[in-house]
Amino acid sequence: MRAVRRFTFRPEDYRASFSTSATKCKMRMPVTGACRLARASSLVRWTSSRIAGRGLLSARAYSSKPLSFSQGPEDPPLLTHTIPEHFASIVSAHGDRPAVVARAPTALSSASTTPITTELSYYDLDVLSNSLAHGLRSLGVRKGDRLAVSLGNGAEFAALTYAAFKLGAVLVPLNPGFNAKQVAAALRHLGVEVLVIGKVTDLPYKPGRGRSNLELLRALVPDLEKGSVESEAVPSLRTVVAVDNLAFHPQVEFGRYRALTRYEELLAGGRGSVVPDEALRADETINIQFTSGTTSQAKAAMLTHTSVLNNGHLIARRMGLVPGDRIVVPPPLFHCFGCVLGYMATATTGAGILFPSPAFDPAATVRMVAEYDATGLYGVSTMFVAVLEALASGAGGVRQGEMPRGLRKGIAAGSSVPESLMRRLYETVGLEELVICYGMTETSPVSCMTAPGDPFEKRTGSVGRVMPHTKVKIVDPGDRGRVVERGERGELAAAGYLVMKGYWGDEEKTAEVRVEDEEGTVWMYSGDEAVMDEEGYVEITGRIKDLIIRGGENIHPLEVENCLFQMEGVKEVSVVGVPDERLGESVGAFVVVKKGWKGEGEDGDEEVLTRDAVRAWVGEHLSSHLVPKHVFWIDEYPKTPSGKIQKFKLRDMAKEMLGEKKD
Repeated sequence: MRAVRRFTFRPEDYRASFSTSATKCKMRMPVTGACRLARASSLVRWTSSRIAGRGLLSARAYSSKPLSFSQGPEDPPLLTHTIPEHFASIVSAHGDRPAVVARAPTALSSASTTPITTELSYYDLDVLSNSLAHGLRSLGVRKGDRLAVSLGNGAEFAALTYAAFKLGAVLVPLNPGFNAKQVAAALRHLGVEVLVIGKVTDLPYKPGRGRSNLELLRALVPDLEKGSVESEAVPSLRTVVAVDNLAFHPQVEFGRYRALTRYEELLAGGRGSVVPDEALRADETINIQFTSGTTSQAKAAMLTHTSVLNNGHLIARRMGLVPGDRIVVPPPLFHCFGCVLGYMATATTGAGILFPSPAFDPAATVRMVAEYDATGLYGVSTMFVAVLEALASGAGGVRQGEMPRGLRKGIAAGSSVPESLMRRLYETVGLEELVICYGMTETSPVSCMTAPGDPFEKRTGSVGRVMPHTKVKIVDPGDRGRVVERGERGELAAAGYLVMKGYWGDEEKTAEVRVEDEEGTVWMYSGDEAVMDEEGYVEITGRIKDLIIRGGENIHPLEVENCLFQMEGVKEVSVVGVPDERLGESVGAFVVVKKGWKGEGEDGDEEVLTRDAVRAWVGEHLSSHLVPKHVFWIDEYPKTPSGKIQKFKLRDMAKEMLGEKKD
């Protein structure tokens, strides 16, 4: 038996989900005669001159070979209405279908305990978000206001998302793992007036053992006993709404803090339709996402109704989502992976999204897949590795061979996915239609994606081809005016509806990466190194800043990582450049060993993985200059909220450890 918390409403209580001024939903017609890069050799010279005329390459780049430029199809047409308007059409068509199923652990939960489950149909989600929108309006939230939400995956976050969108407020999702300084900096930068935050933050891999947010709240609002919010750290802040997840962590007490507004108070505002203070426009900012910050301080990217809605819709189309799908999504809602690839993709098709836990828990993930007969599963590489380990050990009460037969779809994104891992997911989990997405927060986020029907080698060796209504080019990093030939590596840039409006309050950083060419096309430069083949498939070969230059030779970390990932005893690996007095840089490999193994020099009775064995493996499979000079053992990588490894921190760690050896 499952303990299920249901939101149900009588048909007579239901009203139209969203109303606005007398605007009508329109669909943009396909552009006819769109210029595409010709592949026929007889047209290459003509095409090169046309591209040069459009500012895509310099005259000296005139070449007889195809160029690394691709334009996606114009079908299906872009959606031109706002997110609430589109959501209303989904509710009308699929109101009785499951929209959100969310689970949360009980205190100190384990595989034997029963999690708390919330189930919402599309009707339920619509009415609940209406109530929250009215409650937020009573707090003074209006169109254009930034609404910060710091929650794990769950029904509350899902409903607040549409509540904000219906008001025209700008949703600002925050990583619940942020400390007080990070939260204060984000709120201050955006001038946030209302913050919604959980009383407890659930932690990845630690179900039921969360962090109390009391000290964080005291840092923001020192006098929580007062009846109002006063914050020197964030002068704009006037309301803090606390979501009561204490049922899962009963050791925390918040009852006496009068400065906090209870989440339940927002639900008393009524269930009727929501009319924004001003008519909403599709080109307006509706979401501000903080970038992952793999190499620098996170920035606040402004995304619109058009970019978020269409990116989710087109992702769903390419991967083949249908209304009957049930997709398990462990990636966080505070990141584009969870909110666009997950929530927006399912919500634009009438499919159901399933959150197995507020923060990633591999046992809860496999349990939800099995119990709800899921048809899809999302994750970054590290999540999928943990899922495979959970199946092998029987964690969550599910073992290999016991996953649903209908489990075929999925998305892997957020970081590189080794081919060997993809094969294991096909063979062990059954994800035969697993696709890979590539993008960045600033492009809403997906610009390239594989398709279930692509050849196997393309689905494992590339990030697919350009998405509809999108252009992609690969340029010389030292001369962005020169598009490189196909097969040549360079920096990837994307253009189209999906490009952000800019970084909030940072015109200088915006101008560095968001560049308008002479034809008026706005290009977003990724900083990622990529190569495009003759068929238009794109392979990401690493971050340009992560490139290792050893004695004048360029070394691509991903090549070494993919090699070591196939070595027995290696669970994860990340390769970085380490300063070298003679060569400039040398190769350093940070290795996480598998369970039952230990790194050379570590304590324990497990089988030993030696540094020489690591070097020998690379030397056997790759060129000698790719062999790591330094091998470091590490238990856990420093990562961004989305699961990307922060290589700049690994480089700092390498310098520190090597400095200690010299001393």
